[in-house]
Amino acid sequence: MAPSQTRVLLFGATGYTGRLTALALAREGLRPVLVGRSREKLEGVVGEVLGQKSVAGGVEIADVSDPSSLAAVVRPGDVLVSTVGPFVSLGAAAVEAAIGAGARAYIDSTGEPPFIRRIFEEWGPRAAEAGVPLITAFGYDYVPGNLAAAMATADAVSAGTPPSRIDVGYFIKGTMAMSGGTAASAAGALTAPHFEYAGGHLVTVRGGHAWRGFTIDGTQWDGLSVGATEHFAVPRLSHSITDVNAYLGWAGKSTRIVSRMSAATSLLSRIRGADRAIGAVSARTAPAPGEGPTAEVRATSRTLAVAEAFDGIGRRVASAVVEGPSPYELTAELLAWAAAQAVAGNLTGSGALGPADAFGLGDDPIATRAQHLIDGCAGLGLLRVG
Repeated sequence: MAPSQTRVLLFGATGYTGRLTALALAREGLRPVLVGRSREKLEGVVGEVLGQKSVAGGVEIADVSDPSSLAAVVRPGDVLVSTVGPFVSLGAAAVEAAIGAGARAYIDSTGEPPFIRRIFEEWGPRAAEAGVPLITAFGYDYVPGNLAAAMATADAVSAGTPPSRIDVGYFIKGTMAMSGGTAASAAGALTAPHFEYAGGHLVTVRGGHAWRGFTIDGTQWDGLSVGATEHFAVPRLSHSITDVNAYLGWAGKSTRIVSRMSAATSLLSRIRGADRAIGAVSARTAPAPGEGPTAEVRATSRTLAVAEAFDGIGRRVASAVVEGPSPYELTAELLAWAAAQAVAGNLTGSGALGPADAFGLGDDPIATRAQHLIDGCAGLGLLRVG
């Protein structure tokens, strides 16, 4: 299908991240087709968010509770962007529809470890057979860390010290505020199994079982261990990499306490109904679905990510720090950029892809292979600062 004929479908357009993504897609000139279960709400996004029908490609009705309804919407050659969360409970229909239809690409905004693992281990092989690229967690979770890891790996390799271990940390400078959807996803991830890449193998672990600090410009930033796309994608950057760790800094100064509490949370999750109880507590304290930080609040935060590369005896041989717009702005802009690249035919490979896989340059050296991703992120304001 020619780029001018490619449809970009946005599933989840009425949610908080979905509305921001609709705007970003419109700014890219992609005229997104908004997909959801309520025509009234979808038309509201067209009128209130996009401002005029000419920047939208129309609306389509589909409901995650009826996967066949979404399968009927997605056509061969479409680019499907999904912001429907929590993904663990609501995300499967979009992936299945994309693979079943032979979509040009599937792109999502998840940050949930169990869903990421399903993308790479369960759906990835099927998508590869169907020739469909699956690009998961392409937002604040987890592009900045993959970007920094590619930079640090390239530096280490070019210096003649290929890394054995990569540690990645995600942080927010300024105000940290969640949308209702993010809070719901975080509550589910709290009790779910996570994973890490150790000794050349993916290992199931308890979320938050470990923590570490990163020093950036003289300030220590602490993060909790988290299952991320880096565990699947970063080892593809260099055959020398046998260990990958990812850390999320949402707990701030309470990181060490939360890490110790994670054992109790994991034990609690084994009690029947405990996960629902934890979700209910989160629902009472979080913003309502579809709501989130205002533009003024978002303007007070910045994305910060770091990657450190170590050799086989634990010496740090390279590092990279990237900084960019607020997490929600960055997520929307990254999803729109990825969709535009898919429409233009600038995707590499099929199956489950990491950021450098999807927007790289084949089998060239890593310093060259990651350049398209680096340039794209720079255009969105996600830049190397250290």
